[in-house]
Amino acid sequence: MNNEKDMVNSPPHYADSTIECIDAMQSAFGAEQVKHFCLGNAFKYIWRSSQKGKEVEDIRKAIFYLRFAIGDDPRKDS
Repeated sequence: MNNEKDMVNSPPHYADSTIECIDAMQSAFGAEQVKHFCLGNAFKYIWRSSQKGKEVEDIRKAIFYLRFAIGDDPRKDS
């Protein structure tokens, strides 16, 4: 069994309460606003992916946000 934390799809600091941040955002702002947030976040991760020394992780994070933006919740993969 792999005991490593999934820092892309389910980072533990994103779920330190009863609801994940992105779910709270969707509840507060609606799916369309969260879609735009996700697109912006994906852009950010791609833009600076080669600058932080974690290029693959950052690209995976961008993919997470792009999938979420189209209604394909990557957390369901885990």
